[in-house]
Amino acid sequence: MPIENRYEILFLFDCENGNPNGDPDSANAPRVDPEDFHGLVSDVALKRRVRNYVTVARPADPAYGVFIEHATNLNRRITEAYEQAVWNKDAKATATKPSVNEARSWLCEHFFDIRAFGAVLSTGPNAGQVRGPVQFSFARSIDPVVSMDVAITRMAVAENVKGAKTSAQYKEWEDSQPEDELRTMGRKTLIPYGLFVAKAFISANLAEQTGFSDADLRLLCESILNMYEHDRSSSKGVMTVHPSSAFAFKHVGTDSDAEQRKRQAKLGCASAHELFGLVTDRIRLQEGVIAPRSIRDYVIPSLAEVRAVCPPGVEVHLLQALATS
Repeated sequence: MPIENRYEILFLFDCENGNPNGDPDSANAPRVDPEDFHGLVSDVALKRRVRNYVTVARPADPAYGVFIEHATNLNRRITEAYEQAVWNKDAKATATKPSVNEARSWLCEHFFDIRAFGAVLSTGPNAGQVRGPVQFSFARSIDPVVSMDVAITRMAVAENVKGAKTSAQYKEWEDSQPEDELRTMGRKTLIPYGLFVAKAFISANLAEQTGFSDADLRLLCESILNMYEHDRSSSKGVMTVHPSSAFAFKHVGTDSDAEQRKRQAKLGCASAHELFGLVTDRIRLQEGVIAPRSIRDYVIPSLAEVRAVCPPGVEVHLLQALATS
């Protein structure tokens, strides 16, 4: 069954001595707001980490495939949907409205990221479009970050030697070169530290269209909490999602009538920015800290503090609780 409650999710993650999200338009330097120098991490980067975790956590489950995978042709997946859901009944069927709906339903059933994030499915055999119930915004650092350009030395080269076709010929070329010519310089860009706030929105109304269920919600929460644990690289430094600072706001309604309360739970009982502000407005640097280098340099509100100011009709939970419920 699709979820029946609206949710907002806010979580904190940090990056130590790494590049949290390179900008290809700026030589892959860390993304930074040019006006106030706060760090940015794109919604696409966050969703990529969720997808990567799902492939690790549910590798053989046919209901938890990932539609947008590395180095794949999406039209192959759309064609497969037609083969399985449409052409197995009528080999001459075209992209009529019933055929599009059948193919789209098949894709939603088999791919987690389509049920969650939606997708454009009209690039091959037309399966329409899916607007996903789960949407991320750009994550933003709490304080400005400093982007550093660091020179590195690689004690080897990758040279295409003219005329060399065998390993022996490459070895002969190596032996003829001065030692200094067999090294090369490179560069890395990083930030010493940044604590980021990420926000997500989950619509119960859109979940009805894709079939995004409570089991999908649990996997999404699990994926957010572990998104960097299986996605390590030297360029990323140490990136961590902090479970004690990952909050989920669940709209449950206030009306005494069950049907009206169910409607409120879907539509919501408070605005998203108001709920996010219950956390972000209470984050501040510890006294005396000028250049933060750890989440311990910040004062972060606890679950009890956020619950104390949460408006009626909304419950707040740690993401960990939803992931294991």
